[in-house]
Amino acid sequence: MRVYVPLTLSGLTEAHKTGELGSGPLVAYAVTPALREWYDSEDIEELEYAALGQAALASLRLLDADRAAPRRRVVVAVDVADRIVEADPEPGNDAAEPGEVRVTGRVALAKAAAVHVDADGAEAVVGAAAEALTAAAGGDGGARSVVDGAEDHELLWFAPQEIPHLVGS
Repeated sequence: MRVYVPLTLSGLTEAHKTGELGSGPLVAYAVTPALREWYDSEDIEELEYAALGQAALASLRLLDADRAAPRRRVVVAVDVADRIVEADPEPGNDAAEPGEVRVTGRVALAKAAAVHVDADGAEAVVGAAAEALTAAAGGDGGARSVVDGAEDHELLWFAPQEIPHLVGS
């Protein structure tokens, strides 16, 4: 199953050093029945793009929590065995985002299919969006607009062999 793991550049650097995204459980995003219902499409490419978008939003939350991380969203697309993925592990969990899954096993960075990262020029907008998340979640329309502004910046696609360049090693 293809899952989209939200990270920061600091998290990607750590994954590059250790060779793994983590030993689990990891929060990731995938094409799940809940995502299909929320996005209302049968086109698998559109659904995967929606899962990537959900992971990018989760990356913003990670940036909000790690003020020292460079203000660029990072999402690693990785293929994992279905048996280590739990979709909506807590039925009826209204706090879960559409497409949110738990990856319960170890995830080697070598399994990455691609890495998606904001361009350098998006840092100001992405940083402002990360700072506006709490207010946006509280219903502040202006803050929601700032968060939505980050979505105007498409994540760039990088091959896994480009990770050393991305993390500066």
